[in-house]
Formats: sequence, C-alpha cells, structure tokens
Amino acid sequence: MHKDDLMTPNERMAAIFDKKEFDRLPIMPFIVSGAGNFSGMTHKEKRSCAKNQAQAQIDAYKRLGHDALTIEFGLLGIGRACGTKLSDPENSAPAIVECCLKNLDQVKTALDLDLISREKDPWFRLCYEAFQICREAVGDEVPTSINLPGAITAAASIYPIEKLLKAIRRTPEQVHELLSFCTEAAKIVAKEFINIGCGVFIADPVASLDLINRETYREFVLPYTKDLVSYIHSLNAGVGYHICGQTNKIVADMLESGCNSMSLDIHVPVKDYRAICEDKAMIIGNVDVLKTLLHGTREDIHEDVKRTVMEGYGSKNGFVISTSCDIPISVTMENMDTFMEAGRKYGNYTYLQSLTDEIR
Repeated sequence: MHKDDLMTPNERMAAIFDKKEFDRLPIMPFIVSGAGNFSGMTHKEKRSCAKNQAQAQIDAYKRLGHDALTIEFGLLGIGRACGTKLSDPENSAPAIVECCLKNLDQVKTALDLDLISREKDPWFRLCYEAFQICREAVGDEVPTSINLPGAITAAASIYPIEKLLKAIRRTPEQVHELLSFCTEAAKIVAKEFINIGCGVFIADPVASLDLINRETYREFVLPYTKDLVSYIHSLNAGVGYHICGQTNKIVADMLESGCNSMSLDIHVPVKDYRAICEDKAMIIGNVDVLKTLLHGTREDIHEDVKRTVMEGYGSKNGFVISTSCDIPISVTMENMDTFMEAGRKYGNYTYLQSLTDEIR
C-alpha cells in the first residue's frame, strides 16, 4: 500500500461499492505502453518475457500506488496469434508489418480459432504468466486486468484497415464473418484470464467516429461488443470499455453494450457524459495524456485532475480519476507522480465532502 493512502485499492473499491466511507477516489491511469519506464526497461525489454511484463506493472504500483494494473495483451494480440507479422521496435509498441489475411474470401479457410489458445500462442502464454506473477506479488492489494481488443480493432489486426473500411461498404457480409471470428477469439482470451481472476477491459480504437460513422458503429461494432460483454458477464465478471478519439455521438450506443464502466477520451467533458450514462455505468476519465501529462506543467496537471473530479464526482455509479488514453512512453515519471499527487488531493474523501454542494 502506498505511504500516502489509508486503504489498499481492493479495500477502497469494496468500500465504494458498499456505499461506505473511503479515503479517496480510485485513480487508474492507463499505464500500458509506458510501464517499462518504472523498471528502467525499454518497451522491447518489457514485452520480452512474462517476468519483465509483470515487473513493470509491479514497480509502477510500488511507486504510484494507483488502483489497477494492466497486462498488455494489446490491440494486436489476436492478429498476432493468427499470423500477422509485427515490427520489433526498441522503445515503442509493435506495429503491423503484414496482415495475415489477404482476402476476405479466406475468412472461413485461412483463420483458425485453435490458434487463439494459450497452448499455441506464445504471446498469450507470456501475458497469462505475467498476470500470475502480478497476482502473487500484489494481488491481495490491487486488481490486474488485460486490455482486450474489440472486434473491429481485432479485425484490423488481421486484415488491412484501409481495406476493411472499404469492405464495410462493398462486401458487408464478409466483414460480418470476420467480426464474428474476432468476437469468438476474444471470448477465448477473456475466459482464460477471467478463470484465474484477471479483469477485462475492452479497447476499440477502430470504432472511433474519427474512422467510422454512427450507423457503421451500430451495425458493425455494437452487436459484437454486446455479444462479448454478455459472454464476460456470463462468467461472473465485469468489463470496462474504451474507444479512443471522437465518441460524442455514440455514448448512448456504447452503453447498450452493457459495459460496467466507460472510459472517456478528451473530446466531450465528463459532465456531458454524466447526463447520459451516470445511472448506467461507472465513469472513468479523462485527464489529457498529451496536452496535460506529456506537455503540461505541474499546475496544468493539478488543474486538469481537479476538473475531472469536479465534473465526475457524485456520478450515480461512481467515478474513477483516470487518463484519456494509454499514457505515452515519453511522459516523465515526475509528471506521473504529480498526477497521483493531484488525484490524492482532489479525490480525498474529506475534501470532496467539503465541496459536495459545489460539485453536485
């Protein structure tokens, strides 16, 4: 437990869910790509083995005392298992070099769900072992989750995204076949991790309104997200949901997925989301990872954290102080310390109670 806290993350979340007094609001920055910084590792070193992947998360927790760890299964995890070739950069996340699927006519013949298994996929196995290390080290204090791609994002790791977006208009039936495959693949991954006590957080950046419109979201994203979320619920687990970029016109649609918590990017203020979703899901958000954490001053970080708290606290299903997206590798440790310092200051229970009338 961090020296500046009175409760462990697990104790804190239990108190909040039970409507009891807590020391501060949960603080859950998305420490995924940049986790290696906390152990003095490059991204390549961090992803090289289960021990390193876990140690980066453990060291981040020891320094910050934040409320959730994340194992980086990643947006490309399903594509990787299917045979997509990835780059191997020293200090950035891998990128797609060559997608495994050349033609959508091959969905039924070239893709095999048997490849999406811990036994056959080394990356799946590495992440699985990393979670077990985290659970052994700090599992009594803090929960750990994996980031799992939504169906359309997983599809873009199997079939080139520019071709995928064109195919939505030209051959929609084939796109639906690919999305169905990706949903079943995500279920396989989710089940394995949930069975050993790991949480699941769905990230689906290709579903952003920067790339598709609302009609496309409702036809090609929402049904598969609902299916995956329903499956996760059937395993007696909750699930968080995040779409990068513009989501201002699909907030209500996203909530139809049945997600338990929704993570917000920067484009719409938390207060505007509350009117739509506060009685349906916990709100997670949304300090700007670029303007504030990467380029901002200490004062900027305090101001942005205070803004999110003032807008989010009092939400009917709870509010978590977080970042707008994954934190860039180049964000300094000092800025992360300041983020946590500000979260502890403005998320403090006593402070919040003194401002209840103003906040609500």
